[in-house]
Amino acid sequence: MTLSPRQQHCLKGIGIRQWLGRTAGSPAPEAIDTAEIIEAPTTEVIQQARPEVPAVPVAPPPKLDTWDNIIDSIHQCEACELSQNCTQKVPGVGSAQAELMIIGEGPGHEEDLKGEPFVGRSGQLLDKMLLAIGLSRSQVFITIIVKCRPPNNRDPHANEVKACEPFLRAQIKLIAPRVILSVGRISAHHLLNSTSPVGKLLDQIHRLPGSDIPVKVTYHPAYLLRNPSAKSIAWKDMKILHQMLRSL
Repeated sequence: MTLSPRQQHCLKGIGIRQWLGRTAGSPAPEAIDTAEIIEAPTTEVIQQARPEVPAVPVAPPPKLDTWDNIIDSIHQCEACELSQNCTQKVPGVGSAQAELMIIGEGPGHEEDLKGEPFVGRSGQLLDKMLLAIGLSRSQVFITIIVKCRPPNNRDPHANEVKACEPFLRAQIKLIAPRVILSVGRISAHHLLNSTSPVGKLLDQIHRLPGSDIPVKVTYHPAYLLRNPSAKSIAWKDMKILHQMLRSL
């Protein structure tokens, strides 16, 4: 069928191509797919380039190779939520050349205010225990497992202990004490990787895992203040500690 110019113009206006005449071997008109005779509108897809996201710089771990670096890193640490609520950090106190290193659990209310471990009644009792074997606070180094006070003096969580562990390990490495006195359950469990009750850990001399440093476990002074009958056991621990320091 031949279309007039007007018919062709009308078909073109509604988007239909000119009908094709049937030739030999071509399908019947009713078999022709409308997709073949209707011209689909073309759409240009524009892909917008994604803006480049600048890489977030990852801060390198602090160098804990000097005493000043350790103290500065502790004060700047924000590795766990304890740092958001404490009054001040409690790195430790005493001699960096001490033969005896005392490691407690965590800061209490008074330690948090003063920035020093073992103050108040617990600290006074610890000082008396040291004096009984001829040592003063200035001759030893005293620190704690976590450097920030847990709310309401609760036990520190595992992630909080882990966040502070590099500081403690660095302190032990630099001081290189001849003996460590582990004070309290949290300290003993973390240092010795143990879950045994403190009462069972008192009976033997331990070794700090990965080193030859002997570790003596004793009760925390706060526990002794609540349980005066245990002071005789703590005194035996201190005498053993004294013998260890003399024999090494």
